[in-house]
Amino acid sequence: MKSEKLFRESLNIFPGGVNSPVRYYKPYPIFIKKGKGSRIYDVDDKSYIDYCLAYGPLILGHSDKDIKKEIKKQLENGWIYGAPTELEIIYGNMLKGATGMEMMRFTSSGTEATMHAIRLARAYTKRNKILKLYGGFHGSHDSVLISPGSGAIGIPSSPGIPKEVAENTLVANYNDIKGIKEVFSKEGKNIAAVIVEPVLGNVGVIIPEKNFLNELKNITEKYKSLLIFDEVITGFRFHYGTASKYFDISPDITILGKIVGGGLPLAVFGGKEEIMKNIAPSGKVYQAGTYSGNPLSIAAGIATLKKLKNLDYKELEKKLNILIKYIGDASHDKKIKISFNGIVSMFQIFFTTNKVKDYPSALTSDANKYYQFFQKLLKKGIYIPPSQYETLFLSFSHTNKEIEYTGQVIYETL
Repeated sequence: MKSEKLFRESLNIFPGGVNSPVRYYKPYPIFIKKGKGSRIYDVDDKSYIDYCLAYGPLILGHSDKDIKKEIKKQLENGWIYGAPTELEIIYGNMLKGATGMEMMRFTSSGTEATMHAIRLARAYTKRNKILKLYGGFHGSHDSVLISPGSGAIGIPSSPGIPKEVAENTLVANYNDIKGIKEVFSKEGKNIAAVIVEPVLGNVGVIIPEKNFLNELKNITEKYKSLLIFDEVITGFRFHYGTASKYFDISPDITILGKIVGGGLPLAVFGGKEEIMKNIAPSGKVYQAGTYSGNPLSIAAGIATLKKLKNLDYKELEKKLNILIKYIGDASHDKKIKISFNGIVSMFQIFFTTNKVKDYPSALTSDANKYYQFFQKLLKKGIYIPPSQYETLFLSFSHTNKEIEYTGQVIYETL
């Protein structure tokens, strides 16, 4: 196997042999040489139906011809200038129309966007603490790599994070309004913002319970804190627009990534003009980036949104419902203890009988069983995330025939 050989070589160059820990799994990850539509192809030319989709960006599938066309066109004119372009204005107006953001700033990654959004919230409110929800992933900077500690006070979830930083991040459970209210009753005057994924996507898929997001909005308004929706995963994933519009909530700051870059590095943070005008050079809150708004990523983003605007997201829901039926039938016929969460075009199977409504309940899932499930699907030409605590994604490029085949394989494998 070429992948095994390449992995051995990779171990001598990169920590753990990979450039992001999520790509590693035992005994070694398959190495990919190309992707087309709903499929990826490894270095041994084996084809896989892909439900990982680069962890979310590729809602149109791999190597979409319209995105490729716009990237090639931009390449002829150069790929970075370090100066403004008209493309940025065109794309900014498209995003304003689709999301309701009044002003925004482009960055190159979701990690950057969340980091700067939190700094902005602290500066705007003149408060230091933030509240994140347990299991929510907001990138890999110090303020958000935090786990629950004593009470709501956070503790570092990675070496290298000073405890003084962690103490400014409070942690509560997702879908637990009572617990969040308790945190605010003690610390509300010090909390600059709550940062939350409207649908958790990095612990599997966890959907907000009825009125949870509305209550969260009410709490932040009561204490004059900001509500930040991290929509790196959910933006343009459920419909043409944000999850905030899908759930009819108005956050103060929205963060977008993945899909909006069309598969190239791009993220966005934006919101009300009153807040965003505090970003330099119009304000004093510093943010900068050499590759922010680079023309290749912007061209890919414009092409993506143009195409998505004319597509029917109900197609994705129909595909999801087919898979739900196969999974439900397998659970019933074979008496398998599983829990399933899904919404429009993202889903996950948990090997637990508990309803998965937050991170602690997700942790009751048998991760070893999930890994066996992953390996068996891999052998049958279906690629899903190797970790229980990730999300499976559907794209418009998945055919009904591929969905039916996947459903049958999942049924047999379970």
